[in-house]
Amino acid sequence: MKYTVVINGKPEGPYEFEELKALAIKPETFIRKPGMDDYKEAHEFEELRELFGFRYQQTAPQYFASFDQRLLASVVDYFFITLAYVIFMLLIFIVVEHKTQRILVGVTLLPLIPIVKFVYSSFAEASAKQATIGKRLLDIKVTDMQGSRIELGVSLGRNLAKVLSVLPLFFGYLYSFLNKKQQCWHDIIANTLVVKQRLI
Repeated sequence: MKYTVVINGKPEGPYEFEELKALAIKPETFIRKPGMDDYKEAHEFEELRELFGFRYQQTAPQYFASFDQRLLASVVDYFFITLAYVIFMLLIFIVVEHKTQRILVGVTLLPLIPIVKFVYSSFAEASAKQATIGKRLLDIKVTDMQGSRIELGVSLGRNLAKVLSVLPLFFGYLYSFLNKKQQCWHDIIANTLVVKQRLI
């Protein structure tokens, strides 16, 4: 494994792991390994913490997911949930033969879509991935104000508070345009952020 190190504002290297010992690397020194999209600070690498005796420093997120990214992630989630609902209804229609009964069952079970979305989002965003499928595809995730994973109770409260962001006229979502951290009302209520890894 070779490392590129930012020294005096310029990337230098690559250096072998053993060569790093001779460099004046500090916890905040920016370093990148092959396969990484962007640089990270030295204290974020486990092997460098062991080599230099650094401690991991929890830092607040710097980049926040935009409204369009969050909207697209939600659309993707609803697409997969609706697809699962359609497949489920097709299986139901095999059992229910009468047309009127099929329509009644389809309409009756339609509220399952937002309920499933609520339950799925709550558990997915409190998981180790901190994101639903849609958010993972957009490379964004839900965190607390320090960038750490949120607890299930917080996630449930956050997703429940989305009702307040929807009413009236989705203003709670549009409020993200007026907030430096691009938080919607439900984010502010739950003290959460939706973050991305890079500015671009």
